[in-house]
Amino acid sequence: MKTHLFLPAVVLLSGALQAAVFDYYADLNGPSESPPVASLGTGSASISYDDIAHTLEIKVDFSGLTGLTTVSHIHAPTATAGAGTVGVAVTPGTLPGFPAGVTAGSYLGIIDLTIEGSYTAAFLNNFGGGTAAGAEAALAAAMADGRAYFNIHTTIAPGGEIRGFLAVPVPEPAAASVFALGLLGIVATYRSRSPAH
Repeated sequence: MKTHLFLPAVVLLSGALQAAVFDYYADLNGPSESPPVASLGTGSASISYDDIAHTLEIKVDFSGLTGLTTVSHIHAPTATAGAGTVGVAVTPGTLPGFPAGVTAGSYLGIIDLTIEGSYTAAFLNNFGGGTAAGAEAALAAAMADGRAYFNIHTTIAPGGEIRGFLAVPVPEPAAASVFALGLLGIVATYRSRSPAH
């Protein structure tokens, strides 16, 4: 049996399945606020958590807000996945460089999760055990459990005008099909090269 051809494929595949980057996405709107806000504003937030580099890349687009932006950040962890409110986790004040005083815009920023100042004092102490490493672990768990949300606060809604809970994006059918075909190809190659019993 020629296992030497199959093993590299298994090792390569298992390495790919243990990715260091975890992607999350949220649709932002007023009805998702708690309590709901009558806003026509909409937006989207894409969050990429890299557990090797210990960073959080945040991409946001928003438009149609009723009020002017004041602050924006990630809140976590709510008691229940996809519901409730909780204090700010990342970052104190607002995300560095987030556009203020506008009704539409976009944002791209990277947060260093190894720095204690990347978290609010309440999150750092109450959920992170007073350390950046603990806070990072708590944030990662909250995002993975659907208990973290992205919020944009404005002058008409200081508690938040639009928000959305972070969730793992659903893979596009084409991407899932390509992965399945690749996996079938590996199995077929292995079977065709194995001697008959």
